Amino acid sequence: MALSPQFLDELKHRFTLSDVVGRTVKLVRRGREHTGLCPFHGEKTPSFTVNDQKGFYHCFGCGAHGGVIDFVMGTEGLTFPETIEKLAGEVGMEVPKPSREQVERDKKRSSLSEVMEMVTTWYEAQLQGAVGASALSYVRGRGLRSDTITSFRLGYAPGGRAGRTHLKDAMLARGVTEDQLIETGMVIKPESGGESYDRFRDRLMFPIADRQGRIIAFGGRALSSDVKAKYLNSPETSLFHKGATLYNWANARQAAYDTGQVMVVEGYMDVIALAEAGIPYCVAPLGTALTEEQIAHLWHMADEPILSFDGDNAGRRAATRAMDRALPMLQPGKSLRFLFMPEGEDPDTLVRKEGKTVLETMIDTADPLVSVLWQSLTDGVAVDTPERRAGLEKAIFIKLADIQDENIKKLYQGEFRDRLYQLFRPQKKWTAGHEKGKYSPRSGHGRKGQGLATGLLAKTMLGRSRGVEPVTIMIERILLLCLINHPAILLKYTEEVAALNLVDEDLGQIRNLLIQMIDDEISLDREHVQHQISESGLAHVAGKLMQDKALKGDWFAYPEAALGDAETGFAHTMARYRHLTSARSDYLRAEAEYAADMTEENQERFFAAQQVFRALEEKEATIYGYGIESNKVHEA
Repeated sequence: MALSPQFLDELKHRFTLSDVVGRTVKLVRRGREHTGLCPFHGEKTPSFTVNDQKGFYHCFGCGAHGGVIDFVMGTEGLTFPETIEKLAGEVGMEVPKPSREQVERDKKRSSLSEVMEMVTTWYEAQLQGAVGASALSYVRGRGLRSDTITSFRLGYAPGGRAGRTHLKDAMLARGVTEDQLIETGMVIKPESGGESYDRFRDRLMFPIADRQGRIIAFGGRALSSDVKAKYLNSPETSLFHKGATLYNWANARQAAYDTGQVMVVEGYMDVIALAEAGIPYCVAPLGTALTEEQIAHLWHMADEPILSFDGDNAGRRAATRAMDRALPMLQPGKSLRFLFMPEGEDPDTLVRKEGKTVLETMIDTADPLVSVLWQSLTDGVAVDTPERRAGLEKAIFIKLADIQDENIKKLYQGEFRDRLYQLFRPQKKWTAGHEKGKYSPRSGHGRKGQGLATGLLAKTMLGRSRGVEPVTIMIERILLLCLINHPAILLKYTEEVAALNLVDEDLGQIRNLLIQMIDDEISLDREHVQHQISESGLAHVAGKLMQDKALKGDWFAYPEAALGDAETGFAHTMARYRHLTSARSDYLRAEAEYAADMTEENQERFFAAQQVFRALEEKEATIYGYGIESNKVHEA
């Protein structure tokens, strides 16, 4: 659908975004914006904002961002043309008419869709008739109920020795032309010029629908053991593009929206068995590895689709291929998770043996892409020499170069550097003995003087590196004091605060209490917070914070500060905390590397990291850009 920018702008201006979002999301007005729970990912604390003036929504939790058209597409699972038709109809706008060529294509497609619907109905009737008795017996032997058979519109294609043109003859008798049957892929016309014949014969038929539920193709399972191709799919047609379609797409779309989940399984029977067991959000590719277009469709249904694979080597290789396809496509908030079946099981057999609960538990604990990617790159790789370690590191960062989003790439690189550090971290035992292959300050093994230097290092530079907690704790106190006195700030920083690795255990208890108040939907006003702190036996901790003279310079953390100033001060302090903890992490890593291998390169890296950290550690907290609301002017 080609539409002018002028038409799209006019359509958008006819709507107030918060009104459209408010149909799905309960919004609360806060100043110029509205906030609510994000409809694109599960959350208990509002991180979703709507700005009518700017005409966009944004989720600070998952990164979802867009305007009225994006919102309707995302929440209702509609295509772009469908969304335009829907919105234009609501405000009485007429969508510009397509060209004559487009009209002809649509008309032809509509007639072919009608043919496919007729074919589906005929196949269904054959399964329930005498000719389909053996096929129906097979289906029921797989444990499928009658309502499931009807819901998925399973059918039977007669054939084999009984004839090659059952479907063709039946459709011609109903007014369908041979050309239409050829164009839909239902019959095959030999290149030699002979008579056309049915493509599917003596097969259990699985109708394949598009997003709107219109039948566009079929998958057929052979019922005879002497047939070479167990499964046979329709060929590519004007209706059906295998790499852009998912089995059970239409049915799973609403279930995925309701649950926030979609799972990809291998075959038709897996999808059907899981739906019958109460897991309706499953789809399947059509006999090929996932394509980029299919992955994009999955992300339209859920932020982190789950890919199910066999637990054997073949399944792991298939997972690797899927990751290779997905890496260049990763976006903020969009990833994949992986579920590997127990040996000898598939989703169909597992859910029948163990029940729905077992599989749902596996779904809930599916592995994130980052972990599976790491495992695929490191499993079985020797790292016992510098050359092998360098080889692994090179291979990893070559792979990460495939990620196109620069921010995601940077975060993956940081994550994998940390993992490499842990993997390469020496596991030497520092003893006073002379065990073979080991050295110690007294053993005499290793380079001359290394033991002595390491011992001196432990007493001097490295020994002093532990004095970092006081500064870190000071910043933690500022943050918690600010949250106690201005708890509304927590609504915007819930996930970041919950993830803080606090050094002070007492502060950690207050942090946990505040997070629990959000989970329990307890009002986050100052009085409620102070009451909850008192009830939890933590009043003495809060009292110490209020009386701490060292914090008086950070006035934004106290009750007298305006909320806007408090939030600005909190944001700057969080940024300082992040910088400090990141520098500290780099410093300790460089320290460990230098202690393990005292090369000049490691020494330079250690001193550089030490200098960066010490500079941050000793720097005064200088916060600009706030104070007006509280009648204060900050001076450097």
